[in-house]
Amino acid sequence: MDFFEVVKMRRSVRSYLDEDVSDEEIRRLLEAATLAPSAGNCQPWEFVIVRDGKRKEALSKAALGQRFVAEAPVVIVVCANVPRTAAHYGSRGASLYVIQDTAAATQNILLAATAMGLATCWVGAFDEGKVWEILELPDEVRPLAIVPVGRPRRVPSMPPRIPLERVVHYDKW
Repeated sequence: MDFFEVVKMRRSVRSYLDEDVSDEEIRRLLEAATLAPSAGNCQPWEFVIVRDGKRKEALSKAALGQRFVAEAPVVIVVCANVPRTAAHYGSRGASLYVIQDTAAATQNILLAATAMGLATCWVGAFDEGKVWEILELPDEVRPLAIVPVGRPRRVPSMPPRIPLERVVHYDKW
């Protein structure tokens, strides 16, 4: 599939079939994630793969009650190992670069899943402290994205986009 087709096809899917996602499929998604760029090649990402129903239910509640999180066969929680980047870049690494880097890794997961016929949704609305507790994360690791993964029950149409003419500026604002 052409890259630009994949980008155009990607959707935030919130309804999944009751079908498993294989370990090999998850591995391919994670390999794509780890190919993302990162500041100083620090690669701060850490991934928690959640299949356990009780933990998915808890994550769903921590994600402000978004039920589809619990309904997906697999949930990938993208985390940042903050000291890995902060050691090189100090507070800017800890407060910005780890977020940029894990965002790039998350986007790679979404695009790879689309190319593989899987469905995802990038969930950023969640109680970080609760997710940290649910996953028993170490102190230095921050959960930054929750990504349910499954086979789509239905794929929504593309939402409207702001035209390029309104968001692109040349040489100055």
